[in-house]
Formats: sequence, structure tokens, C-alpha cells
Amino acid sequence: MYFIGLMSGTSADGVDASLLKFEHNEFSCVDNIGIDFSPELRNQILALYTSSNDEIEQLGSVASQLADVYAQACLALLTKAKLTPEQIQAIGCHGQTIRHRPDNELPFTIQIADYAKLAELTQIDVIGDFRTADIAAGGQGAPLVPAFHKSLFIDQTADLSVINIGGIANISFLPAQANRAILGFDTGPGNALMDAWISLKLGKNFDKNGQWAKQGQVIPQLLNQLLAHPYFSKAAPKSTGREIFNLDWLTPFLTNEMKAKDIQTSLAHLTCQTICQQVKKLQTSGRVLICGGGAFNLFLLELIQTELGQNFQVFSTEKLGIDPNWIESQCFAWLAYRFTQRLPGNLPSATGATKAKVLGCLYPA
Repeated sequence: MYFIGLMSGTSADGVDASLLKFEHNEFSCVDNIGIDFSPELRNQILALYTSSNDEIEQLGSVASQLADVYAQACLALLTKAKLTPEQIQAIGCHGQTIRHRPDNELPFTIQIADYAKLAELTQIDVIGDFRTADIAAGGQGAPLVPAFHKSLFIDQTADLSVINIGGIANISFLPAQANRAILGFDTGPGNALMDAWISLKLGKNFDKNGQWAKQGQVIPQLLNQLLAHPYFSKAAPKSTGREIFNLDWLTPFLTNEMKAKDIQTSLAHLTCQTICQQVKKLQTSGRVLICGGGAFNLFLLELIQTELGQNFQVFSTEKLGIDPNWIESQCFAWLAYRFTQRLPGNLPSATGATKAKVLGCLYPA
């Protein structure tokens, strides 16, 4: 059986599509493809991260546009793999997160896409809306990747942490001992603040290899003020998003005397320290695997290795032959497979849900 997974994260820069083949509960990756969002669509998505006038109208328009781009990615992936829609069991579509409020009195999470339109355009069943069932069961709705990381990376000889650095960074802790729980939660900002700052100051979507941040000096006062946010000391399970960690949050801490590149350096240290604080709580030594876009920020990886010290080995999942770009999109193909088999997709030890749940809703072609 073949399944497609689609993921567009909080960086809102494009969609990743992965094609997995499942046989006897085992899976292999057939191929992957990525399509960038147009600047116009990206700006419309980013605008939905904060409240504004006529949001519902904008939401509907963006959801429809996302379906068009998602369908383009799916059909391009099928062409690349020389397969037809009839050979695909289902598409697992994460959608685009525009709100994540699991700690509200009435908790909710919203990932938008016109799933029905996507099913019609591709003529493939679509499974979407993966997070709400976990929230309904008292969970955070995130992260969902720890169960998938377990299937990819579990090491029976040593504890292991997998850090996905997207717009928000999250950790999956995979203990060697079977009697210890797998844990997972968001550590805080990943690339989101660094991307937003370099976009504002240099007009670039991201800091390639962390080169700009590497030119600056950390501002201790700024870093300490940012680290004082209560989210970082909050106990897991927990999750967060760009609704909290954005330029509106950052700006009040800035002064005219601060250099732009030094602010970028400080944001890199913020991501590093909030990740490393959690790794050190969970393991005293061993491997730390990095995936997501942050795996290509060489300066950030250097900071993490230095902060953790010589007892840890920090490296990209690419070293294991697994491209860090595609792990999340592969996860949603895996979750779609789990849905069709009526198997749970969450880990209550990671999300805080009261029970394991089958995740997703079906939109037939």
C-alpha cells in the first residue's frame, strides 16, 4: 500500500510531500518532493497567525489556495514515482496551523486546508485534522512525531533525543529501557524568530547556515530576558506556537543600541539553550539527532554541541541516511496508514492525552 504525507510547518515557506510504501506493518520511503509557497500565499498565511479584520474570509481563501498547492505537490510526486492516483491508499495532510491553543479554558487547534477540494483534485482519499482528537482526549495535540520517531530511531543500547527544529522546536526522548516512557514536547522557538528577524532586517527568508548570526555577539541581558518566559520552565506535556513566540513578543525587549546581527545571534542562543536545557534533564550523555530545517543551520548545531558538551554527539539525521527535510511529511503518511488500520497515532506520555487515539478525519475522493 502507498500513502502520501503532506506537511507545511509554522515557517510557512512551502509544503513537503513524501510517498511511503507499507508492507506487513513495515514501511519504506519511495520518494519526496517539496514545493515553495508563493510570496503572496506565504504572506497571507503569516497574516492569519494573528487576529485581524475579516479573518474568516481570508481563512477560507487561504484554505482553498493550500489545497491547490497540496494537489500540485501530490501529482508531481506521483509523476516522479511513476504511479497513478488509483495506486495510492490515502493522503495524510497536516494542513497549515494558524492557531494552537491547547491550554485555553476551551482548548482548540486549527490546521487549515480545503481537504475535500484536495481529495477532488487528486482523486485520492484525504485524511486530515489529526490533532483535534488528541486535544479532545485532554492532550496538547502535539507533538505527534514521537511515535513516528520511535519507529525510525529507537536504540535499545542508549538513550536518544530527536530534535525537530522547524519554526518551533520539539524534542522526542526515546529511552533505551522499555520500562521508561517515551516523551515529547515543544522546547520553544526553533527557526521562527530567527527567520522573522532576518526577513525584517535583510529581506531574506532564513539565515543560511547561520552565517549572519555567527557574525554577531550574544547580548546577555536580552537573552536572559527572553529565557525568563514562563513557557520554558513549564512542566511537560506542553506545546506552543507562533501565537506566542513572534516579533510582537520580541520587540519590547529591544533597544536602539542593540545591533541587528547581535539580536540574531541572541535568538540563535535562545533556540540552543531552550533545547539543551531539556536534553540535559532527560539524558546525561548519548546521541542527539537533529532534523527539520534547523539541521542545515551549521552555526546552531555548533552552539548545541558546545552547550551539551563532549558527552553528547550532536548530528543531523542525514548521517543515518535519513534526510532531515522529509521526516515530518513522512510522519503524516505514517499517521494516514495508522488511521486506515484504526491504530492510535498519538503517545499519551508525550501529549498528555488520557488515552491513545486514532487520529484524523476521512475526506473521500
